[in-house]
Amino acid sequence: MPPSHSRSVAAARERRAALPPSPPEFIDVTHLVFICGHAGTGKTTLAKQLIGPLMRATGQAFCLLDKDTLYGVYSAAAIGALTGDPNDRDSPLFLQHFRDPEYRGLFDTAAENLRLGIGVIAVGPLSREVRERKLFDHAWLGVPRDVNISVVWVSTEEETARERIAARGNPNDAYKLAHWDEYRQRRFVPTGDARDGLLMFDNTAPASADYDALLARIVQTPQPPGMMLPPMPV
Repeated sequence: MPPSHSRSVAAARERRAALPPSPPEFIDVTHLVFICGHAGTGKTTLAKQLIGPLMRATGQAFCLLDKDTLYGVYSAAAIGALTGDPNDRDSPLFLQHFRDPEYRGLFDTAAENLRLGIGVIAVGPLSREVRERKLFDHAWLGVPRDVNISVVWVSTEEETARERIAARGNPNDAYKLAHWDEYRQRRFVPTGDARDGLLMFDNTAPASADYDALLARIVQTPQPPGMMLPPMPV
């Protein structure tokens, strides 16, 4: 083989090696991820840790919808006008008349984004909906049928949750702390049929590998061979 030809082949190989790697091939699936669990389990913190890696792993835009951010100010004004206590989030009055409309607004806002092809991470306790298996029901949620739904149940030890609630000093938690024996009766860990399909995440003292495993389970659609999921921040 002539020396000039060998040099040309070597030069071509060098040019190919210098090219940037091809972008990953993403599966065109829109994701709805519910981050559920009782107060003090770290739901919002986990959601904020997930959203960046999820966007990189799926190649899609995501928005974060936290029920407290969406409705906290409004509900404080409304319940305050009724009872004089704007921080009430746990009394029978609030639970009977405010809880469900807040969640319906959360679901409707999620559906609006999903129809635009924007993935959603939705944050809220949602304990009743988890027990009743409603979060896997596309029709009940009002979301497109081709949306991939993941439901993450975040838990901690009860004492850890109580310590976190007390430490964050949120006035909305005053009723919980003052009526802890009553509130703790609403705490539960899904079991049996209620647990089927849930992604259980113990947020008491998670390691980096726990975050990575959760991300991999959410991105459950088939990926091209060799595709690496980005690590989660800790």
